[in-house]
Amino acid sequence: MRKFFVAAIAAVFLAGCASQETQPEAPIDDKGAATASAGGATTSGVGGSGVGGTTASGGAVGAGAGGSPLRDPANILSKRSVYFDYDSFVVKDEFRPLVEAHARYLVANRGTRMIIQGNTDERGSREYNIALGQKRADAVKRTMTLLGAQEAQIESVSFGKEKPKNPGHDESAWAENRRADIVYAGE
Repeated sequence: MRKFFVAAIAAVFLAGCASQETQPEAPIDDKGAATASAGGATTSGVGGSGVGGTTASGGAVGAGAGGSPLRDPANILSKRSVYFDYDSFVVKDEFRPLVEAHARYLVANRGTRMIIQGNTDERGSREYNIALGQKRADAVKRTMTLLGAQEAQIESVSFGKEKPKNPGHDESAWAENRRADIVYAGE
């Protein structure tokens, strides 16, 4: 009887330790397939045209810059940074057309892979910034997967405050460092 009682207590203890904490998902506003944004940028959803040639003004461009829309400065796909507000990992509306364009590119090019690198400014502890950078990268990844990109095409990592774009120590430098960078495989 005593062995049974000890075994029962051990099972209850182990079951209590086996529970997993769930982390809240990055908030994403799904405003439908077609959206319009400031600056005249438009998108036409996952199935829309313009995958290989969408410009920031919504127009189409030729191959340009050596045949790759990723390297054509007139193409929205050449823009690779999504910026965030202080202590936030919500993708701002002004960067949705950029994220949508990269998602459409991944949908049209299923063999293409990318890494989204989450970054923070220098404020906060190393551990906090690593976690926040990961949430930023995951928020961009989640937006792209909701738009049809395959999860296997996108890897998200965090550099925290370790790779600043701007080495300054003021608000403008910090704003430039609060970002997620999109890096395609082979670049």
